[in-house]
Amino acid sequence: MGTADSFALIADFDEPRAANFRNWESRVPVHAASADYDLAGLAADRERLSPVVTYDRDRLGDLTGLDVVHVQCHIGTDTLSLARLGGRVTGVDFSPAALAVARNLAAAGGAEIRYVESELYAIPAVLGREFDLVYTGVGALNWLPDIAAWARVVAGLLRPGGRLYVRDGHPMLYTLYDEDVDDDVLRVTLPYFEGNAQRWVSAETYTDGPPVSSPEQYEWNHGIGETVQAVIDAGLVVTALREHTELEWKGLKQMVEGGDGKFRLPEMPERLPLMFTLEARAVGG
Repeated sequence: MGTADSFALIADFDEPRAANFRNWESRVPVHAASADYDLAGLAADRERLSPVVTYDRDRLGDLTGLDVVHVQCHIGTDTLSLARLGGRVTGVDFSPAALAVARNLAAAGGAEIRYVESELYAIPAVLGREFDLVYTGVGALNWLPDIAAWARVVAGLLRPGGRLYVRDGHPMLYTLYDEDVDDDVLRVTLPYFEGNAQRWVSAETYTDGPPVSSPEQYEWNHGIGETVQAVIDAGLVVTALREHTELEWKGLKQMVEGGDGKFRLPEMPERLPLMFTLEARAVGG
């Protein structure tokens, strides 16, 4: 039942983003078959929400009658969940393979969802200021090289009075990496502020399943100050900023999974923020 629009807007990628495109295309069949996503179970139970949207549900509230856009929507589990909260939802992603899965999921789950194929920074060429809520799922901002440009894009999607809701991995988490050490010491070894891309080659993804076929990927960190200031500079009014000691995935090898499915440091979790939530509103309305 999902509808689709397709726009050929990815031809001008530089090599880092081209590598990420190949990487995410190769993740799709792994994620679609994953027990972690459980697409069949999500489609069959029309009261069920994804774990990500379940976490955000109280903050998002009733979306009935609202126009919602989910940017970087991947295979559409959170997108379908937003529709189940009552929103008229548009999902946007640069991966045609991911959108094919998302459309099938929407159809199987009985939801009317519009899907648009577009690279994030090209969204203004295909969508306008027509939404009451812009939603960004967890693990999205680190794939983008320019946080200020991102903020201008999402601000440009909001009607007066519309909301931006972002929950993502905390930039402090992304500074910690030392694969050769097996202890509970937190070592800052990677940049906190936006700058050069970090190149990784890893055949693993964050779900169960086989290795991905295109393992090269690039990520960019963005400090909390950079992110908040970008949203302010884009003309939005920040209404909330929260930091969390739990994470959606096992971001560090010493993390342990709790009964809620979230991961935390086993000792003194207050040492490190693992996620943040940022909310903002467009002026007017």
